Formats: sequence, structure tokens, C-alpha cells
Amino acid sequence: MDTEELLQLAAAAASEVKPTSLVHLDLRGLCSFTDHFLIASAPSVRQVRSIAERIEEQLREKQIRMLHREGDREARWILLDYNDVIIHIFDEETWLYYDLEGLWADAPKRELVRRGYKGPLG
Repeated sequence: MDTEELLQLAAAAASEVKPTSLVHLDLRGLCSFTDHFLIASAPSVRQVRSIAERIEEQLREKQIRMLHREGDREARWILLDYNDVIIHIFDEETWLYYDLEGLWADAPKRELVRRGYKGPLG
């Protein structure tokens, strides 16, 4: 499976759990440890966990192996590492504090779910 398919599967899985926002950052040429970030935010720790579990479940069904997972203890920021794609799932407060989209402002950005907008993936 190629990276674009992995991104689409992960985004679709996350959107099933209705994140507040879902953004793809293309880090190719900007980052040495990965090519893409998929960043989701949710209003509660419970929903953060649900999004992470749904993504992991859907990708495991397609036999896509996760390299690393962290952040489960408090679940304010769960990271799923799939090598070329790193998925960050934040609660609202942590998402605002760390502002990964601002830190990587030079990266091309694709909003898949906009804050407050519950429409289809774009």
C-alpha cells in the first residue's frame, strides 16, 4: 500500500469518529523523520482515544504495521507512527498549546475537516 492510500484510510477512519479538525501536512523535503503528519483534534480525551483506536483498527485490518504508539496514559495527545505518516490526535487544549500546524507552517496543508464543519473529506 502506498503512502497516499494509507493517508486516505487513516483520514476516513478518523472522520468516522467526528474529529473537530483533521489536517494533512505534507512534510516531504522539510522533515528528516517522516513525510506526512495527519493531525486530528477532538473535544474530549475519550474521543481522542476513540479516534486513535479506530485508525489503528482500520489500518491493522489492511495489515499496515504501526511502528510506535505513545500518549495513551493521559490521552491528551496520542501519536501513531507509521513511518512515512505520523498521526497526531489531540484534545482541544493540547492541540492549541502545541500548534503543530504553526510549527510546520512552511508545509503544504490540506484541511480534511475544518473546525465546526462536519462535511465530507475534501
